[in-house]
Amino acid sequence: MPHQPPEFHDRMLSLALARVSEAAAMASAHLIGHGDEKAADQAAVNAMREQLNKLEIRGVVVIGEGERDEAPMLFIGEEVGEGVGPEVDIALDPLEGTTLTAKDMPNALTVVAMGPRGSMLHAPDVYMDKLAIGPGYPLDVVTLKMSPAERVIALAKAKGCDPDDINVCILERERHVDLIDEVRSTGAAIRLITDGDVAGVMHCAEPHLTGIDMYMGKGGAPEGVLAASALKCMGGQMYGQLLFRNEDETARARKAGIDDLDRIYTRDEMVTRDVIFAATGVTDGNLLPGVKREPHRFTCETILMRSKTGSVRRITYSNPV
Repeated sequence: MPHQPPEFHDRMLSLALARVSEAAAMASAHLIGHGDEKAADQAAVNAMREQLNKLEIRGVVVIGEGERDEAPMLFIGEEVGEGVGPEVDIALDPLEGTTLTAKDMPNALTVVAMGPRGSMLHAPDVYMDKLAIGPGYPLDVVTLKMSPAERVIALAKAKGCDPDDINVCILERERHVDLIDEVRSTGAAIRLITDGDVAGVMHCAEPHLTGIDMYMGKGGAPEGVLAASALKCMGGQMYGQLLFRNEDETARARKAGIDDLDRIYTRDEMVTRDVIFAATGVTDGNLLPGVKREPHRFTCETILMRSKTGSVRRITYSNPV
């Protein structure tokens, strides 16, 4: 009989994944407010790689920080782990919010997700048009084919409220000027964020904590897959459509195995099997508190989730330094 690779035991690997996220947050915390984005990002990368390489997995980074020639980042296609154990896909952002960290602004996170080999969309480093809402709504109550105003009105109807009771999270970018104007024309409120659209999408899953009902706008496609991994665990709907600005970006998508360039992906098409997800707060935010630095001790909080069970754990970790 052919040799069967070890099974992906998400429960056994989940705490180990939390350690990966925690290590990156602790490492980057030394550089909060120091104005050096690259140094903060590199510290998180080094710590995350070190922890991943301690795991009994045969891992491949499918969502990472660019191509191989951009090393020493955790690049797409990099193999991590001890080379034994289950074959897994890994999606990560060692420091989501490098600018937020450098300027000591809210909502910087370290983020990592893991699933069985072949479970995650190999999204190229292009833009993705994203739309997300939290759990508890009928399927396709909002879609990317709707106009922004139609989405707000439809969600308000499903929620049983007026459009001016809907809160939408959008990245503050020049490309979103018209989007922002149209959403505001409905009476809805907007929370503009400067960076960190993985956290922005995650806000939709816990509106009672964050006050956010919906996320929309154009951002990085790799971050879209990470956000879909989070929503697969937390509950909620998400849609993404890749956007291409030139032939180089189209070629990058084809190289990643994407043939239908106009396809709109659902959450479960971006992440096709059960995954585990961990995020640790670096700076204070709506989802997680940031790393607390006291004399000789750092404390951080991690949200650890499994889509198989829908479990969501919040873990506080304290370590002498």
